[in-house]
Amino acid sequence: MALRPAHVIIKALDPAAVGRFWAEALDWHAYHPGVTTYVGPAGGLVWPHPEVVGIDLVPVPEAKTTEKNRVHLDLATRDAAHQAELVARLTALGATPADVGQGDVPWTVLADPEGNEFCVREPRETHQDTGPIAAVVVDCLDPRAMARFWGEAMDWASHEVTDEQAVLRSAKDVGPYFTFLRTPDAKKVPDRVHLDLLPFHGDDKEAEVARLRALGANDLDVGQGDVPWTCLTDPEDHEFCVLAPS
Repeated sequence: MALRPAHVIIKALDPAAVGRFWAEALDWHAYHPGVTTYVGPAGGLVWPHPEVVGIDLVPVPEAKTTEKNRVHLDLATRDAAHQAELVARLTALGATPADVGQGDVPWTVLADPEGNEFCVREPRETHQDTGPIAAVVVDCLDPRAMARFWGEAMDWASHEVTDEQAVLRSAKDVGPYFTFLRTPDAKKVPDRVHLDLLPFHGDDKEAEVARLRALGANDLDVGQGDVPWTCLTDPEDHEFCVLAPS
């Protein structure tokens, strides 16, 4: 039994506008299946996509706080020229420089039009086959513990596990990496960005939720009411949802 990432949720005051930004940033397409805006590869809405993790922009009434998001995206680049071109293009689309205490690093930290931080990574050999999103990055206190929980939750392979960071990727070695970075601070505010997970065809959602609880997940009430998905938190209180197969 295992779950797969369906998409990354980003809460937004204006999902359509933020969706347009991310669609142009990733050279993808913005779809409008309902109240949300879904951003994924062009050619028609495929959900979940077999090789990439899409972005679903969900409307909320509250703006982002000044606290740095504990989950963010890293974007891949092919070479130094592509990195510079991408930063310039994103800035023209409405991205702004962001200072999260990164210091002198080879990547560029930006924020989308509603202040969600993301990184344009320097070229890396390991990111050449990920698609435009190189990694989903999670701040945490204990990368080893997070790797154990999420590795078992999704049955992803470990590429690196240290006290400072843990890196997972799909067992099929496709799509973005899932990276946990050690930070000194625990979570303080509700997550603006989180993952939605989906059972594989034929698997039982409630059995998967029970398995996650046994691994250390906790139930989460965000006022969702009677919905077909289940809201949970991981052992460090990062929010995520388990969707019902459609």
